[in-house]
Amino acid sequence: MQTNQDAIVDVKALPWYKTITLGIQHVFTMFGATVLVPIITGLDISVALFMAGLGTLVFHLITRGKIPAFLGSSFAFIAPILAVSAASGMAYAQGGLVVAGLVYLLLSGLITLFGVEKIIRFFPPVVTGPMIIVIGLKLAPTAIDMASTDWPLAMVAFAIVTIVSVFGRGFVRVIPVIFGMVGGYLVALVMGGIDFTLVREARLIGLPGFTVAKFSLEAVIMVAPIALATMVEHIGDVIAIGATVEKDFLKDPGLNKTLIGDGIATSISAFFGGPANTTYSENTGVLALTRAWDPRIMQLAAVFAMGLSMSPKLGALIQTIPTAVIGGISIILFGMIGSIGAKSLIENQVDFNLSRNLIIAAAIMVLGLGGAVMPLSIGTLDLEIAGMALAAVAGIFLNMVLPDN
Repeated sequence: MQTNQDAIVDVKALPWYKTITLGIQHVFTMFGATVLVPIITGLDISVALFMAGLGTLVFHLITRGKIPAFLGSSFAFIAPILAVSAASGMAYAQGGLVVAGLVYLLLSGLITLFGVEKIIRFFPPVVTGPMIIVIGLKLAPTAIDMASTDWPLAMVAFAIVTIVSVFGRGFVRVIPVIFGMVGGYLVALVMGGIDFTLVREARLIGLPGFTVAKFSLEAVIMVAPIALATMVEHIGDVIAIGATVEKDFLKDPGLNKTLIGDGIATSISAFFGGPANTTYSENTGVLALTRAWDPRIMQLAAVFAMGLSMSPKLGALIQTIPTAVIGGISIILFGMIGSIGAKSLIENQVDFNLSRNLIIAAAIMVLGLGGAVMPLSIGTLDLEIAGMALAAVAGIFLNMVLPDN
């Protein structure tokens, strides 16, 4: 077996059942978060699973199978999906996500043209940290609304996730969301609060409920700019995966290729009714834990995810998970997103004794969380730039114009 300091880099040397087990492990790892996004937004769960698998395979095809990454549902777009779907319908939210994926291709082209270093300088930690904080905290009301439907049940799920995350060992610690969902579900089942009518009526086997995206300029402006934040997350994930498996993926296959893979995966997913895709840090944690680094393991996990999506009965069963259970888990997940932004500021030693840094962070967080709206007129068309999109634009602009000293 080929190894790199005892790492598994060639699963062909393993027995088939061990290879399958490694693939299933990654499916369990991504499952909770991947299905949570469609549960929250109203997208089809089976489509989300199918597109997570397909998006992962597309990513591996474009990056020539060099990166052990799994692509699952992105949390960053939840708020604009909810806003656009409420105002115009889910199909138009999908259209905004399609364009968001294409934004990745634009940055990839700029990287190819100018080089990685010149692009990354527009996204220093003083900009990306507050942007990530806003992404998490903007979703806080959603988590509270869901948890408030049954606070005792929400707290059960919250407690389980916390206990598993803090005290769990080995692989158990990697899947606290699964334990929280299962534990909360069992408590609700004992209390008699679950209706299985949809499960009984659903077919065991069937195609996911694919839909086709629709496009409007208003929806695109509300959704697509979030790609500014998720591209930063993508860059960080690629660096983290490379550090885990001791390779520099920014050079080979190249950041431009990874952005293309992620962007096309998102556009394909959204066009047919799925959420935006993103590289999953949860699966990177499994890489570090197991030292099973062969990208073919992720490809196998992708096939398993697509297989799971072909069972409407499974999708119906997942929909019976009480809203309060999802809310209790979301309190942690959304808070963790914000905490990761704060962690980024600390690790990169952003100096808040400098007025420029205080101003940049303040502008991003207040504009992003305060509901700021900037009217924009293009001819006879009146549009608005609001929320995270406005905060990202303001942060990047201020970082460019304010002096370092």
